[in-house]
Amino acid sequence: MKTASVLGFVLIILGVLALAYQGITYTTRKKVLDIGPIQATEAEQHTIPLPPIVGGLALIGGIVLVVAGGKGA
Repeated sequence: MKTASVLGFVLIILGVLALAYQGITYTTRKKVLDIGPIQATEAEQHTIPLPPIVGGLALIGGIVLVVAGGKGA
């Protein structure tokens, strides 16, 4: 299997995931209160949005690489 085909499959998978989830969410913890042995933390969720165009471009690019890699064999 050529590297173009492998890269194409990876892009297809990433494109489908980007279209399905439309963003990356992560959680950070922030210390709110610290009095001796008593501590309180707050969990904050942050989201990095991924526009659907990014997933679509990755998907189309992956398909093009798989087709181009298959014709070169």
